[in-house]
Amino acid sequence: MKTRNILASLLIMASTLTTMGSTTLPLQGSIIPATDPNIQYIGRISFKNPEAPLFTYPGVQINARFEGTSLRLHFKPESGYFMVTIDGSEAFKVGFTAKEDSVVTVAVALPQGVHEVRIMNAIESYQRRPEFRGFILDEGCHLVAPPAMPSRSIEFIGNSITCGYGVESMNAPDPFEDATENHYLTYAAISARNLGAAEYVVARSGIGVYRNYNGPRTGSPDPMPTQYDYTNFDDHSELWDFTRYTPDVVCINLGTNDTSTNNYDGDLLLEAYRKFLKQVRGHHPKAKIVLLCGSMLGGKELELVKHHLDQVCQEAHDRGDNEVYRFDFTPQNGDLKYGASWHPSLWQHQKMAGELTSYLRVLMGWF
Repeated sequence: MKTRNILASLLIMASTLTTMGSTTLPLQGSIIPATDPNIQYIGRISFKNPEAPLFTYPGVQINARFEGTSLRLHFKPESGYFMVTIDGSEAFKVGFTAKEDSVVTVAVALPQGVHEVRIMNAIESYQRRPEFRGFILDEGCHLVAPPAMPSRSIEFIGNSITCGYGVESMNAPDPFEDATENHYLTYAAISARNLGAAEYVVARSGIGVYRNYNGPRTGSPDPMPTQYDYTNFDDHSELWDFTRYTPDVVCINLGTNDTSTNNYDGDLLLEAYRKFLKQVRGHHPKAKIVLLCGSMLGGKELELVKHHLDQVCQEAHDRGDNEVYRFDFTPQNGDLKYGASWHPSLWQHQKMAGELTSYLRVLMGWF
């Protein structure tokens, strides 16, 4: 344990030093392009330009196993924030946040041999549109076969809660910032790790099923059903290929934004959720689908959303689809503090993860 902790500290220090200074370093060493077949990609990623895969959703992962004693990451400048683990060490954050940031060192002075890196996009990146451009290794070193893909998989469809909005903040009035969003720390990512499952994420802050946050009563033009069929958020130039992965279970956590301001139509919400469930089912005919509620709602809005989800679930059963389920998180009440803009805190997310992990373990038989 002491060795692992020392390694983690060295890695964090190395990344911090790199991100604090200029990273316009010459690309010296073994350049591993993004097209290398030993790179493992997980999530919705566009390979229109295979030399620079592009993505916008949080939770996208890039994994590899490499030879040598050091590792640098090459991204498009201003690609945002990523969580990195080396050889199972504690995850640490690196940032590509300035125009000069394109190469960041994430490992130095490793023992000779083969090592494993796991990288997760920590934020919703629809504005930054990050591009991964490859790895840089010690001279003469290469990637080896990637880690095995988990045999289990979960797709999470959600809003700011699933994104991890404000989870690194400890002050409820704080506004949204990329720097305090971190999907790695959410109920979704923690639950997936707890269950040893690959995680696929389609989530955006403020999004609803029929009405985005504070949208018109009649509905927003771009809620989740209009985005779900595409590779990247707010980009209808590329349909997502649903044959790329087939989740065992889909967890949908929507409805909070539809009812977050007092200008909603409950009937429109119900009908939109019915249609969206059919849309998701059409793409994943064999998956279990869990309709989640929580943890930010309260009062009449909480009761309305729960009632609608119960009804949608029962209607599915009446049609013969018995693989639709319901699960409610414990509503937050402040005893575990708040993240930015009164979103769930880190501790609230951990509580949510414990609740969902237990539920999915039984539902899926994942013991």
